[in-house]
Amino acid sequence: MNRYFSRTEIFLWVSSVVLIVGAFCIFDRENYITLTASLIGVTSLIFNAKGNPVGQVLMVVFSLLYGIISFSFAYYGEMITYLGMTLPMAVVALVSWLRNPYKNNRAEVKVNSISRGETVFMLICASAITVLFYFILSYFNTANIIPSTISVTTSFVAVYLTFRRSPYFALAYASNDVVLIILWSLASRQEISYISVVVCFVAFLVNDIYGYISWEKMKIRQSKNE
Repeated sequence: MNRYFSRTEIFLWVSSVVLIVGAFCIFDRENYITLTASLIGVTSLIFNAKGNPVGQVLMVVFSLLYGIISFSFAYYGEMITYLGMTLPMAVVALVSWLRNPYKNNRAEVKVNSISRGETVFMLICASAITVLFYFILSYFNTANIIPSTISVTTSFVAVYLTFRRSPYFALAYASNDVVLIILWSLASRQEISYISVVVCFVAFLVNDIYGYISWEKMKIRQSKNE
């Protein structure tokens, strides 16, 4: 593993784990499902940054656990998004990544680019899903409905770009992290233990930004070796 991950990646993962565990010990100490989900999630991101399909396997597990956590605070948008969209799309992305290895290297996916036409198509779909989910979330009396709805939008864009193997998927997830930091900060005003979830997504934000940088480097390296 020391040979596979760079020193920067190891430092980033260790720092994220220490931050998450520290926040759990200070603000929670009870909800071990939150701790487990956070650790699995941040580990998936470091594999995703390498373009390794293992990251998508871990994302499936994280989505399941995060859906349970969201249900506990009536964030039905998050629950529906992760269980009904992110989880199945992570499975689809896993298949896509496995079918498109870089030069038969199963530990690295071939980076892809999407056209302007496909980008427009993606944004139209995202807009339609946003409107649809707003009414669904309103029907279920979802807490903090506006950021919850925005989270659906950013999540859809992120999972779509992940499936299409675009480096921009990491930036889309970073945008989603910002929304979730706001969302769980609001929740922590009523239940202080949710601060540990806020810290989790702060760690996710840093990792997703690194993921984008890593994928851009992969894209340049792969294009030179074609």
